[in-house]
Amino acid sequence: MVRGSGAALRRYGTFIDDLRLYVRGGTGGMGYPRLGGEGGRGGDVYFVAQERTTLKSVKNRYPQKRIVAGTGANSSVRALKGEKGKDCEVHVPPGISILDDDGKQIGEVNAAGERFLAARGGLGGSLATNFLPSKGQKRILHLDLKLIADVGLVGFPNAGKSSLLSKISHAKPEIANYAFTTIQPELGKIMYADYKQILVADLPGLIEGAHANKGMGHKFLKHVERTKHLLLVVDISGFQLSTKTRFRTAFETILLLTKELEQYKEELLTKPALLAINKMDLPCAKDNLNELMKQLQNPQDSLHLLQEEVIPENTLKFRDIIPISTYTGEGIEELKACVRKSLDEEAEQENAEYRKKKLLLLQTSGEQKHRG
Repeated sequence: MVRGSGAALRRYGTFIDDLRLYVRGGTGGMGYPRLGGEGGRGGDVYFVAQERTTLKSVKNRYPQKRIVAGTGANSSVRALKGEKGKDCEVHVPPGISILDDDGKQIGEVNAAGERFLAARGGLGGSLATNFLPSKGQKRILHLDLKLIADVGLVGFPNAGKSSLLSKISHAKPEIANYAFTTIQPELGKIMYADYKQILVADLPGLIEGAHANKGMGHKFLKHVERTKHLLLVVDISGFQLSTKTRFRTAFETILLLTKELEQYKEELLTKPALLAINKMDLPCAKDNLNELMKQLQNPQDSLHLLQEEVIPENTLKFRDIIPISTYTGEGIEELKACVRKSLDEEAEQENAEYRKKKLLLLQTSGEQKHRG
């Protein structure tokens, strides 16, 4: 069991997962009244998803956070129809939700190559507008990044998530013996012998009250939304954030993690979940594990001993519970196999449902044709 302070929180600033931008389409070009010429339309602003791009790189490229597309060409004797202004394509990372200034989601780009029209260019001057051009659309937009991963590691600070990520993948996260080691999301890939790759996200450690935006609160929880599976990582010896907070047993930790996820967004508990019980190399770990397994098999027998604030409305159903030690390597290969099995089963289930829907559609359309 480790105690720690939140001193490292300040360093979170190096990672950006939301960005506010002013975007404006280009102004149209002037018309040419004498010959009835029409000005070119202003350029458009697009957000285009591109791999290996970060919101930090967007901010560095547009330090004023102001993006304006090109102005349409004026109509002239040489070119009565003015050319369209230059479009501005802003490369953003996949997994971006686009929100207006009121916080309403108006679009998203999830896969590389997907585009979103952020601001339309103004029309060129023509007979209908007395040959005067119109200005481009202007907006203040928020880019909100939610990491897309196959598996999200969920746990309180110092549960060993960073160590686990380095053991199962080629990622090299910062690892130290204090709380809040992970101050920005880390991604790693599990590579299998048959070349299958599974993307794992180690997300900043939760604290009690994260759902109410305490600590990194929503900065952490919003990333959990787009992970396909949850992998809870729990210290078998329990956890205490600081001398001012209560000590929590491994069983209480699991309940608290579940409650934080539930209170942020109940649907998170419907995701397939696995449980890794870490630090099995510590003294008394086996006795603690036996006690924990009894509590997990019959949680109702232990709930009356706990405070109400710890108990979630619903419980997570774990597909597998794997005791591990990131220090000795115990259980790591078994964990990798369980992660693969769980993802494969889920994919097969989704494929079966898709085939079923497709068959139903074909049958329905066939019946309608027969009636016609």
